[in-house]
Amino acid sequence: MVGLLKRTTIISRAFLLFGLAAIIIAVLGGRFLFVQVSKEIDDVDLETLANERWTNNEPLHGERGAIYASNGEAIAEEVTSYTAFAVLEDGYEGAIDDPEGTAQTLAPYIDMEEARLAELLTSDQFQVELGSGARQLSYEEREEIEDLGLEGIHFRPEPKRYYPNQAFASHVLGYIDRGSDEAIMGLEAALDEELEGGGGSMSYQVARNGVPLPGSDEEITDAYDGSDVGLTLDSNIQLALEQAMTSVDDEYNPERMNAIVANAKTGEILAMSNRPDFNPNNYEDITNHTNFTVSDHYEPGSTFKMFTMAAAIESGEYDGDEEFESGTYDPGYDVTISDHNDGEGWGEITFDEAMERSSNVGFSKLVNEKMGADTLYEYLDRFGFGRETGIELPNEAAGLMSESDLDAMYTAFGQSSAVTPIQQIQAATAIANDGQMMQPYIVDRIENSNVNETVYESEPVLAGEPISEETAKEVREQLVEAVYGENGTGGAFQVDDMTIAGKTGTAQIPSENGYLSGHDQNIFSFLGMAPADDPEIVTYVAVDRPNLSADESGTQPVSTIFNTVMHQSMQYLQLQPDESSVHGEEGSSEGGGIEVEDVTGDRAEQAAETVSEQNLEPIILGEGNRIEHQYPFAEEDVIDGEKIFLVSDDSWEMPDMTGWSARDVVKFSTATGMNIDHSGTGYVSDQSLEAGSEAGSHDSVTVEFVHPDDEEETDAEEESDEQEEQEETDED
Repeated sequence: MVGLLKRTTIISRAFLLFGLAAIIIAVLGGRFLFVQVSKEIDDVDLETLANERWTNNEPLHGERGAIYASNGEAIAEEVTSYTAFAVLEDGYEGAIDDPEGTAQTLAPYIDMEEARLAELLTSDQFQVELGSGARQLSYEEREEIEDLGLEGIHFRPEPKRYYPNQAFASHVLGYIDRGSDEAIMGLEAALDEELEGGGGSMSYQVARNGVPLPGSDEEITDAYDGSDVGLTLDSNIQLALEQAMTSVDDEYNPERMNAIVANAKTGEILAMSNRPDFNPNNYEDITNHTNFTVSDHYEPGSTFKMFTMAAAIESGEYDGDEEFESGTYDPGYDVTISDHNDGEGWGEITFDEAMERSSNVGFSKLVNEKMGADTLYEYLDRFGFGRETGIELPNEAAGLMSESDLDAMYTAFGQSSAVTPIQQIQAATAIANDGQMMQPYIVDRIENSNVNETVYESEPVLAGEPISEETAKEVREQLVEAVYGENGTGGAFQVDDMTIAGKTGTAQIPSENGYLSGHDQNIFSFLGMAPADDPEIVTYVAVDRPNLSADESGTQPVSTIFNTVMHQSMQYLQLQPDESSVHGEEGSSEGGGIEVEDVTGDRAEQAAETVSEQNLEPIILGEGNRIEHQYPFAEEDVIDGEKIFLVSDDSWEMPDMTGWSARDVVKFSTATGMNIDHSGTGYVSDQSLEAGSEAGSHDSVTVEFVHPDDEEETDAEEESDEQEEQEETDED
């Protein structure tokens, strides 16, 4: 009986266990069946999870478009840079093995404190980034770190915005913020939508070890590159401008400067620069975010008198032979208007002399007693003052035009109203271009590099015809007298072999108590054009509060810039001396007209012979048998005796650049791709890479320019010193 009861208990327990097992199996089976059908666990899509785990996604990069000068030289482009990172995972091949030693060695190379780097290298992560100093490294910087032989330090390539010519036209270009990739300032910001490329991606399945599975499908979303932008900026003229402004900045240390060079016939901006400037590659120390040429408006001073005269002539209210009493003028508003020589004036003079002598009294009388305020404002509106020109650069200011009758008398000679430099350039094209005013522009074309299609091409735009051809010619004649006349204020702006028409300006600077006072507390400027009889170039230069010695005038720093740029522009653009030269001997410039032959692919000796036969100077770079490329390019027009650079290899012996002009240096840089830093103006006197040393496109060279007049002074000083030494020796 006991045995039977025991057997019954065992059987009952067995059935119970069997039942429980059956229930568990049923639940698990049902769950497995549910997962198999629904492919979800707790709202987690298993199929998606598997695809994510075993699918590799790689981003595809669309390059940002390049920005080119008018000669095709890239002045903003995307290049490959490198970011350093550290792998920390223990046991992983290529991981950090000595955090403290690595931190001590690496810290100086990435501008990070050693303690902070050691903290990063000992953190509990698979890998770590090494800060901003380890981002966007150049190839040379990467090699320098690699040569340290540090285990666990790796690099990945990344795109970087690069500006080959450093501070060249920096406010025109702007820059790209490395941290946010945001376009800041200039054309980078204004044309960001056109320049910015679009990213894509590529995905494929991989095995556990990360190796792509054979036969797996790839899903690709194409990236596309941004458009390339071609500018009207001429790199030769821009370089000449940059050099001249740097020289003045070093010598006179002004508060700020701005300058514009434009094609009078078309409105194309050939050069534009500001000081203080900055290097877009190293923008952390930037002190000036303003492009003064378009975003700053101020009282222009006497350069504005040319527009007042144009208005008076065009309105029929001007008689140049009529006389008036200069010195001071009481217009009846409890104010006294004085001429710039402390109100002394020059006695009775004609209104033509008012331009030559820059008489404030004469121009205020033209408004108050001749044409009236309304007529003046009407013509200034026709000239475009008081509104934006529409140039493609961002943050253009409209200026501020006064409206009262009294203000009109002050506006007549450059006070009371505020205008921008670019507005003065636009208005001056009407005087230079026989009454036709051209809208300034700086973007020449935009090209879609993905389909090799030009999506935008600029054309000159007529902004208005504020004056007649006859009025424009008469104003130019008066502006020539302002430079070359016996009593002209612009004598410092005479340029050899070229007649300049232009007007000086000495603008007062408003302050809390009226205007600043002092010998050098003004904005000194010049607005000029050449050749005077049919101008091709209009140039504006302004220098704000330069440090002048007691015997220096404000025209000296301004003329240093203007004359240098105008001389270089005349040579580069092959401008003939104008027929009505008023300042002595006719120019000897023969002009250009030599079309460079194509010698690419020719043997080096044959290419040099071909170039020499054209009466040009061949400079062969490299030891290669055949010429790979040349600059200037084939079919370009050059002047007699010009240097033609013939490149036959990736490396070459550094030439002796002594005596080269700024234009020669720019051509050399364009032909070779070398970065050129420079100081001074004139002709090359020294170079950082010795002649004969090995060089290549990745190298940089610094050249020092010296003006011939400076050399003569130095030679004279040395000769004087030698004489003194000899005299002392003789006395002994």
